[in-house]
Amino acid sequence: MNYQNTYTEGFSFARWWAVASKEFIQLRRDRPAFSLILAIPIIQLFLFGYAINNDPKHLSAVIVSADHSVFTRSFIASMKNTDYFTFTDGNMSVHEAEEAIAKGKTLFVVTIPVDFTRKLLRGEHPSLLVESDATDPVTTGNAIAAVNGMASSVMQKDFSGAVPALVAPGQPPYTIELHRRYNPEGITQYNIIPGVMGVILTLTLVMVTGLAITRERERGTIENLLAMPVSPLEVLSGKIIPYVFIGFIQSIIILLAARFVFHLPFLGSLVLMFFVVLLFIFCTLSVGITLSSSARNQMQAMQLTIFFFMPSMLLSGFMFPFDGMPIWARVIGDMLPLTYFMRLVRGIMLKGNGWVELWPNIWPLIVYNVVILVIGLKFYRKTLD
Repeated sequence: MNYQNTYTEGFSFARWWAVASKEFIQLRRDRPAFSLILAIPIIQLFLFGYAINNDPKHLSAVIVSADHSVFTRSFIASMKNTDYFTFTDGNMSVHEAEEAIAKGKTLFVVTIPVDFTRKLLRGEHPSLLVESDATDPVTTGNAIAAVNGMASSVMQKDFSGAVPALVAPGQPPYTIELHRRYNPEGITQYNIIPGVMGVILTLTLVMVTGLAITRERERGTIENLLAMPVSPLEVLSGKIIPYVFIGFIQSIIILLAARFVFHLPFLGSLVLMFFVVLLFIFCTLSVGITLSSSARNQMQAMQLTIFFFMPSMLLSGFMFPFDGMPIWARVIGDMLPLTYFMRLVRGIMLKGNGWVELWPNIWPLIVYNVVILVIGLKFYRKTLD
């Protein structure tokens, strides 16, 4: 029977409204999808409006000082007044400061030599050392520029007596030596490429596993899966394993391109790098399979994937400086596996970090993996009812 062109004679508003009404009814019945449609733009608005800041202030800094005088206190106070630096209380040793910047606990180390004041009073133009963690040049760039402009203006009010005579007009009484650690030339690829690997793995692996269970349900093959004598853990982990190899191949390709195409340094252990990559792959796959278990259909699974991916890309420190975000945004970022993965990869490649320095960012991924799998098992059991 041929139904073609049955109702093609002109446009009928009644027929048009009937089709539109049906779609409105279906959308109203699909409350999770409708909620995501409204939630995603609202979340993006708040993220871009409040959390994104390309000029971060109050960056963490520590002091290694062997000279305590009015001049050194004036310099530290001037750094604080720029609003770019927040100093931790107390004076660190060289070893403690080195450990802090290697682990990412601080972004700046200010070292004041033991004979700074004596050389300053003699007009010998002593030097102050300011070291920065330049693995993310965007984060520290404006702060470094602020330090560069301080030499000619700071301490002038503290000079009296014979000190001005020892300093040539227009010449600062001391110099500031800036040392950009781990990325002396400020090359943005050193920061971007490790992040790109995490973003690619997050997007592709969460998406493909996010459709795993819902695809079975929509194709009608879920009954065969449920009839098999396998536990929920065996089902979820079995569906993850094939994609582990895919993610591992993706990571190898990106690492090879980073080394031989973009010429990124690789100072750490390759074995440790692969361990971190595998741990992150399992995290992203666990997220995807959990989203798939909780979604009713593939459309919801795709929406949930986007709902997870957008904060991961915006709040992990990939696109915008992590330290420039408000506290609430950093709390959300600390709940995302991509945040820890980028710290780990940058630490291995650019800093040559070992197990001790990386452990503070490794154990959260392990805990995250376990928690997400438990949640996924809970949702999967609900689908068996």
